[in-house]
Amino acid sequence: MIDMNRRSALALGLAATAATPLLTFASPALAKTKEYGKNDGKEIAPGVRLVELGTFKSDIPAYKSINMVDIVFQPGAVFPESMMDNDMLCYITAGEFTVKKPDREFKVKEGEMYACTKGKTDGATNTSNGVGIHTIGILIPA
Repeated sequence: MIDMNRRSALALGLAATAATPLLTFASPALAKTKEYGKNDGKEIAPGVRLVELGTFKSDIPAYKSINMVDIVFQPGAVFPESMMDNDMLCYITAGEFTVKKPDREFKVKEGEMYACTKGKTDGATNTSNGVGIHTIGILIPA
């Protein structure tokens, strides 16, 4: 067991106090889902639209930037399996989906995330009764 002196305890207490607001603001309950109209963005499949959110510099050495997009699915809409051009992180901000990968199929719902790998195929179906949204970080190689 590590001995803790007064200085270590004080430093640990200050670090925990400083991190508390960051953890509070990171709560998924505080995030508000953007509402999109049926014509926002660009249609990429029937009932599926891509809305550009912006491109940001990456601090991950293997990637020079991260392109953020929302993929907006109408109820029941399907994005067919297609080859991924980049690695991606997909976060579900609204709805529930069935995701199909070459080796498995699984369900994801609001507040959950999954990853897509460059060179592999992925597809998604909105299985909820409302509009579903994937917020995706597309990792652009350095």
